[in-house]
Order: sequence, then C-alpha cells, then structure tokens
Amino acid sequence: MLLVLAVPARAATFFVIVAGLGGEPDYEQRFTAAANDLDRIFKSANPSAQVATLTGAQATAAQLKARLAAIGGNARPDDDFVLILIGHGSYDGQDYKFNLVGPDMTAAEIGSLCDHIPTRRQLIVDTTSASGGAVSALQRPGRAVIAATKSGTEKNATVFARFWVEAFQDPDADTDKSGSVSAMEAFTYAARKAAAFYESQKRLATEHAVFNDSGRGEPVRDPGAGQGMLLSSFTLLRLDASQQTMNDPAKRALLEKKESLEQKIDTLKYQKAAMDPADYKKQLTEALVELARVQGELEK
Repeated sequence: MLLVLAVPARAATFFVIVAGLGGEPDYEQRFTAAANDLDRIFKSANPSAQVATLTGAQATAAQLKARLAAIGGNARPDDDFVLILIGHGSYDGQDYKFNLVGPDMTAAEIGSLCDHIPTRRQLIVDTTSASGGAVSALQRPGRAVIAATKSGTEKNATVFARFWVEAFQDPDADTDKSGSVSAMEAFTYAARKAAAFYESQKRLATEHAVFNDSGRGEPVRDPGAGQGMLLSSFTLLRLDASQQTMNDPAKRALLEKKESLEQKIDTLKYQKAAMDPADYKKQLTEALVELARVQGELEK
C-alpha cells in the first residue's frame, strides 16, 4: 500500500483555446469552427485533459483572465499548459493586441497572466495577424511561443490556424512515426501548408510563421542553435483518434471538402475588389452555408 501511495499522480495538460472577435460573419464562423475542432480533438484524444474553449460572446478579456487564473490555482509544476489564440491581432509598432469581444488584450497582459501559472512547461500558439509582434512580450525560459507571422507588420488575416488544426487530423504530421504529434511537428506542418497555400493561389505570402522556445533571442523559422528542443519534446496529441478519422473514407472526404471550401472563401475575399458586390455576396454566402454543413457533419 505504501508503494502504491508513493506513485505520483500523472501530470495533466491544461488547454485554453480562444476564438477572438471575427468582425465579419465568415471570420466569426471559421474562427469558432477552428476552436471547436481543437476542443473536440484534444478532448477525444485524452479524456483527462483539462480543455477550456472560449468562443462567441464568451471570448472576452474577463473570461480569459478568469480561465487563466483558475489554472494558476489548480496546475502543478509538473503539468503542461497550452494557450491557443485564434482570430485577428493588431500591432501599433510597440504593442500587440489580441482582438476580443469588448476590450482587447496586449501580449504583455497575456504573458503576465501566464507567468502566474506554475507549470514549468508552457506553449502559447498565436495564430493571428500581426502575431509576430507578440513574441518578445510572451517569451521566457520554459515557454515556447509560436506565431503565424514573422513580425507585427504582417497584418493580413492568416491561414495558419486552419493548418494548425489540420496537423492534428492528418497522420502525415507525425514525421518521426512515433504515434504522436509534437508542437514542433504541428508547427512544421502548418507552416509548410500555409506556404503552399499562397503558392497554389499564385499570391505573395503575407505570413511567415516563426517560433521561439529558448526564451531569449529572436524568433526563428527552423530548429537549430538551441531553438526547437522544447517544441520537439512537447507532445500535444496521441494519434489514435486522428488515424480513425483519416481511415474513415466519409470523414476524409469531409475534411477535403472543408479545405476546398476554405480555399474558395479565401480566394473570394482576395478577388472581392474586382467582383460585382451582389455576386460576391451570393457566392460567399453559399460557401459559408456549405462550410457550416460540412463542419456539422464532421462534429457528429
């Protein structure tokens, strides 16, 4: 009995996922869908994971502060903490802000709240526009930071979040065939797919994902010189659930349909200035309705 009592409890992983203010119906729908996808994926892969997801009217600074404060009171040093920000960001040359319902939050404010969480290993994934402007305020030893853009001046809406979610649904993201996806593998997958998206659209890339997991120096795009070790050791998902999805022909077809619709929406927004307004609205509405239908089928 003494030996059993001496076995330490298994470390937990605390996830907080936030879909910030979209500003337009298509962004609202897609940000919320991405957050809900991650919520479902992490919960199904690990029923004991502590996953809190804020979307819609719940995506406020007050709610985010409350969630982080609660984790600060419950987490232990051996636990892991993951914060994922989805949406729009802004940068004025000094401060990065994450767009929320009501007052926005600066990177410095978010970083300070995370400083009060006692876990020794932390991961912040900022998939928003201008997210590169947040890295310096968020980074510290023991905390890995991923940003969808290389600087605060890359201010266009990003596609990184879409492929970050896809990394946990596609077994190909597991490049070392370990049966799991690390934060480094997810970053590499999403960055590569985002770059390929712009190439396929024959558009100049307006986002270049970066990371810093040493807590010092400038963010980088590739591991090396002390960067990438924490991300490589930070397992986010065991692949059993994802492999079941990809082995289901119907689910696989839905995922492919979803990606096709999202690309169509991005293309429409890019071509908006050259289109008849009524035709643009009609095509966008049809694509959003179909995307919502596909998303509903995936969530069944």
